Amino acid sequence: MCTAFVSIEPSSAVPVLLLSVRDEYAGRRWSPPDHHWPAQQSVLGGLDLAAGGTWLAVEPGGPGRAPAAACLLNGFGTMAPAGARLSRGELPLTAVRDGGIAHLDLERYDPFHLVLAGPAGARVLSWGGSRAAEHELPSGLSIVLNDGLEGMAADRTTSELVRSLMAARAAHFRARFEGAARPAPLGGTGRTGRTAEAWGAWLPIVSGDGLALDDPAALIQRREFGDGRIWGSSSVSLLAFGPAGVRYDFGPAPVAGQSGPAGPAGPPADGWRRVV
Repeated sequence: MCTAFVSIEPSSAVPVLLLSVRDEYAGRRWSPPDHHWPAQQSVLGGLDLAAGGTWLAVEPGGPGRAPAAACLLNGFGTMAPAGARLSRGELPLTAVRDGGIAHLDLERYDPFHLVLAGPAGARVLSWGGSRAAEHELPSGLSIVLNDGLEGMAADRTTSELVRSLMAARAAHFRARFEGAARPAPLGGTGRTGRTAEAWGAWLPIVSGDGLALDDPAALIQRREFGDGRIWGSSSVSLLAFGPAGVRYDFGPAPVAGQSGPAGPAGPPADGWRRVV
């Protein structure tokens, strides 16, 4: 149940905020954000060691390049033909390189939702296996779930349990984020390296808000399916876009039974690391 929260306030010094929670089966190995792709040397993101792609790619920007990010969530619908299927993990990399994925043959990918964000705003592209839909996100807080933008994709889960868990998570955290002071992670104290100073009142919420791992609304979660399979949150990414560029903070979400990151040493004691 990956979830992305996008806050857009055009009049703010930091108009676009993106918070992404990655949920995955325990045992699927990954490496923390770094420059993992030689063909796209400026791009940062976590590396999925199973397929070589990523769930979130960040282009920091530079001369001739605007900062951008692309965040991937799995969707529901018709799966791609086995013989022609391509990994969805390449989609965020393509999106930040080319400014989108309109030129791709989407029939070769399993269903997904792709959030594309930058200083000017954000949009969501949803693919359910037979049709694509794209939405520009409005001002305010938007939530993207595995059932799509605000859970309203044309192709949605048939599981009442999964639907209820997504709805509970969205309702709880919408109220919490909207009730807290919106941070400005690229201005004032946000220029420092400390994630807590940059993200202010939002950081305790992003870190789980004190909910138990098995709470129906849990953002940081752990679910056991009774057959040895464990599903849980593996990481949280925080991004802020403004005239000064992009800020990217990353934190693993260590849940009992999760494999955790592979590769470089882990983050500092508070669990958060500023990537850029």
